[in-house]
Amino acid sequence: MSITKLGEARYDSPVSFSGSDEVFMPAEIQWHGGKVPEELILFEKAGPRKKVFFDPKNTRAAIVTCGGLCPGLNNVIRSVTRELIRGYAIKSVIGIRGGYRGLDPKRGKRPIELTDDLVEDIHKEGGTMLGTSRGPVDTGIAVDFLINNEVNILFTVGGDGTQRGGNDLFEEAHKRGHELAVVGIPKTIDNDVHFVTRTFGFDTAVDEAVRVINSAHTEARSVDNGVSIVKLMGRHAGFIAAAATVASQDVNFCLVPEVPFVLEGPRGLLAAMERRLGKKSHAVLVVAEGAGQELLESSEERDESGNLRLKDIGHFLKDQFQVHFKKRGIEMTLRYFDPSYQIRGCPANTQDALICDFMGRHAVHAAMSGKTGLVISYLHSHFVHVPISVIARGSKRLELNGELWNAVLSSTRQRARFE
Repeated sequence: MSITKLGEARYDSPVSFSGSDEVFMPAEIQWHGGKVPEELILFEKAGPRKKVFFDPKNTRAAIVTCGGLCPGLNNVIRSVTRELIRGYAIKSVIGIRGGYRGLDPKRGKRPIELTDDLVEDIHKEGGTMLGTSRGPVDTGIAVDFLINNEVNILFTVGGDGTQRGGNDLFEEAHKRGHELAVVGIPKTIDNDVHFVTRTFGFDTAVDEAVRVINSAHTEARSVDNGVSIVKLMGRHAGFIAAAATVASQDVNFCLVPEVPFVLEGPRGLLAAMERRLGKKSHAVLVVAEGAGQELLESSEERDESGNLRLKDIGHFLKDQFQVHFKKRGIEMTLRYFDPSYQIRGCPANTQDALICDFMGRHAVHAAMSGKTGLVISYLHSHFVHVPISVIARGSKRLELNGELWNAVLSSTRQRARFE
């Protein structure tokens, strides 16, 4: 997977250690039958290079954070800023405020100068010191802004829409003859990015979700026929719900977008819940926000990023359980937990802080060497360069014959499908 370069790297790098453009990591590390695939996908390994494209003393970089909040955003801002200042001693680092709208002077706030002192303690707080927003920006206006502010490098921290937008900015700048490196750091708490083993914020989300599940379990066990429903993040993929279920070991039902389910009938969810209460008199159900959407009234309403707005599966299940058990004459006490925004606003835990730091610094190394149109990926315990075009092809899903989902089935002892 070749990476676009702005041109020949001519300047000696001030960073004392270096890697090579000739070292690659395979996208897959296991092959059926022991045979290497004919079309083996290889990604360039990340790291500093001996030569850099930009002259540090004449280079200005900008950082923008887009989309929803995620633990670790401030860590990324801090690591990018400090590597640019401490590692490369570049002329200036600015923070774009309020997401992509900050690249439009008529819509956004003025950028701020990022310094070593300014970012010193931001990693201890959740959220993003730069602010964020959803939705695109007019490419022409944004490139005007970048040229007028003499920005040579733009770091985009966000999801696939953010990264596609960043690539559009590079292409427009290239047409105008402005040398602009755009390097992305993929942000999705759902961990659903292709060719990324784990995205930052995911580990923190699972940690926090387990704490909520523990409270939900306590509530359910404290009354007769207590049921707790915990709704977690996961629009299209159930990684957080599945991982939190396995880590907790106190969940009885886990519902994810990858596995459709039915409510009615002897093999449906309602009957399964009734059987569970008959045996144990309490139950905990974890549901990803994108699960069961086929059971709800469809909607064509979209958010500012163009994503379809999901219907609330948590409240739907709550209502369905209450109606079902009332009809059956079975007393039940139901508690509902939705900690999504609470989790998104948390500071990063230790594991996420490590990934954020490495991703941020590797993004700087890539940009300073003149690479563009890529994101930094954590893949098979290594950091690699993945073209934005590859990331944008689609997102990953839980493998229903994989270890994680099989661990969920083992832990909960639920049916593989409620149908």
